[in-house]
Amino acid sequence: MKKLSSLALARLAGRLALSKKGFDVKILKLKSLSTVCDYFVIASGEADVHVRAIADAVDDGLLEIGYRPFHREGVGQGNWVLLDYVDVVVHIFYEPTRRFYALERLWGDAPTEDLVDEPPPKPRTVKAKAKSRKTNLTHK
Repeated sequence: MKKLSSLALARLAGRLALSKKGFDVKILKLKSLSTVCDYFVIASGEADVHVRAIADAVDDGLLEIGYRPFHREGVGQGNWVLLDYVDVVVHIFYEPTRRFYALERLWGDAPTEDLVDEPPPKPRTVKAKAKSRKTNLTHK
């Protein structure tokens, strides 16, 4: 198994959160601001059960590729689950709890990357395929 960079690990954790319909997924780059970790991944769920499902998806998905959390916290309550992968710390919040603690405001100087659940690409029509082939032929 090839070791992922901390940014790649953070992005994968964010995508895993999105796969369980986590929302408002953000990556905060703390590398230059703190020695706590390189990145925070922050995601929200709509209920405690949803928060736990998102946490399980992140935990299971990263475990499949050999990443075990150093520490897990809050899984029983489901208001705020923390998964600590040392260089990357994943925070999954019940939305009202996230607003209360406001980690993004606390770490307001950190560069932020928003992750969105991208829709699948639209299928190309036969006409569009023919046009692209014609265009490719004329440019050769």
